[in-house]
Amino acid sequence: MAWTAAPVVRTVELGNLGTVPERQMLEGWLQWHRETLMAKCAGLEAAQLARTTVKPSTLTLLGLVRHMAEVERWWFRRSLAGEALGDVFTGPEDGNEGLDGVGVADAAQAFECFRTELRLCDAAAAGRGLDETFVSPRGVSLSLRWVYVLLIQEYARHNGHADFLRERTDGATGDAG
Repeated sequence: MAWTAAPVVRTVELGNLGTVPERQMLEGWLQWHRETLMAKCAGLEAAQLARTTVKPSTLTLLGLVRHMAEVERWWFRRSLAGEALGDVFTGPEDGNEGLDGVGVADAAQAFECFRTELRLCDAAAAGRGLDETFVSPRGVSLSLRWVYVLLIQEYARHNGHADFLRERTDGATGDAG
């Protein structure tokens, strides 16, 4: 039997985020977007996840999962926490942060890596204040709050891409997991 992306059990309801403290709101929105990307992949086999469906783009659902693992790792672990880590799916010259090379990618391994990165990124942010800062490689001072907002917009943009990719793959639409 072919590997299939697991169904998503939602842990966040957006309606519950309207009046919570800022940290809880930012974490909730980020988690909701993480789950949305996984929901867009749920029920698809590895070959479907690696298929390009919106020509001439080479973007794939599996590429988005790999990309977001790279992006989360970069901002939370490498930048904020200062961990000396390499890339997960790409080399330093690649520049595409996991989007390329999915035709030969192991989907099950990529999904496990994504889940692992999320746990490690959450741990890197735990106990830190939203106003805590670090200096980016470009010499700009940034806060943890900024990282949360950046990641939320990054997921929002790519979840829009995932909408089109999923619909073109099997006709499925919507955000349900």
